[in-house]
Amino acid sequence: RDWKRFLVHGLTFFKHSQKFNIMASSGDTKNIPGYFIRANFEDVGMVYYDTTNKTFKPIHDWARRLKRDDPEHWKTISEDGIHYEQIFRVETEGFKQHSNQSGGVDIIQQNWGCEWDEETEMTDGFLKYGSNGEDFLTFDPETDTWIAANPQAEITKKDWDGDAARNLLWKNLLTKSCPSWLKKYFFFTNRLLEKRDRPSVSLLQKSSSSPVSCFATGFYPNKAVLFWRKDGDDLHDNVEEGQILPNPDGTFQKSADLDLSSVRLEDWGKYECVFQLDGLKDDIITKLDQSGIRTNKKKTVNGNHQEKSSITIIIIVVAVVVLLAVIGFVVYKKRRGERLSGCCCPGFSTEVK
Repeated sequence: RDWKRFLVHGLTFFKHSQKFNIMASSGDTKNIPGYFIRANFEDVGMVYYDTTNKTFKPIHDWARRLKRDDPEHWKTISEDGIHYEQIFRVETEGFKQHSNQSGGVDIIQQNWGCEWDEETEMTDGFLKYGSNGEDFLTFDPETDTWIAANPQAEITKKDWDGDAARNLLWKNLLTKSCPSWLKKYFFFTNRLLEKRDRPSVSLLQKSSSSPVSCFATGFYPNKAVLFWRKDGDDLHDNVEEGQILPNPDGTFQKSADLDLSSVRLEDWGKYECVFQLDGLKDDIITKLDQSGIRTNKKKTVNGNHQEKSSITIIIIVVAVVVLLAVIGFVVYKKRRGERLSGCCCPGFSTEVK
């Protein structure tokens, strides 16, 4: 396999990430939890906690295995995540005083984490705060200072710039602790997830004039490429590649659209969609074949067929009902005529005088 293709398609598999998303709310928060924390590893959900359920839950299978195999580490991160709520609320209390928000619901967000380049061994940490949906403060670990996103954040920036203890704590978290956890999870998952999940690959088309989409879903890990080629050569023109997106079950999906507006029908056999997954030796190749494309048009045809069948059945039923009604009416008239001809009502006589 030509691994350069992974680079051509914009994928390098040396960078790994650990991210934490935290939110605290106050005010009328009936429909949202007062506090939640979610940790993602490699952009896939790892753990989740909120004040509604009050349980630190593993999301992915490997996180459940981590909880079982390393209970001390799990206890540490669980307790830290739960106890951080109080610290988070206290340190961001000033956000409300310096924002334009008055009354209602106040929502404070924090996104932080780190990335590790496996090839260069370089690490990079990040930390951002948001207030009511807007950026508020960003920490610069190089200078140990804070960057204000708007004038309302300037007061907090000045206060936090002078808090050396806070800044040193965050610098250590971003440059030491977070990369250490990231590497721990990386090696742990590598041992557990040596198996590779093959995707199901389908060709989809909205209408006869729409591009044909090659859609792969259910693969793991996310180190994959999906591309079109013609006569064995990679195609870049008239091809639109989608991003790799996570599925709810922890697997991934990706699509690549091919514009066929200038392709003759007799040339379709020259095109094929190719899926490659890191760790799988064999490519998954799907030939461009009109009979193998799932389209809305087919559904429409089937729908029309069903509709026509339903109408035909209704017409037959109505015809039968009408026929029975006619027959019943004829029988009724005949019997009524017989009764009238033999009737002997008082004061009347059928005898002709």
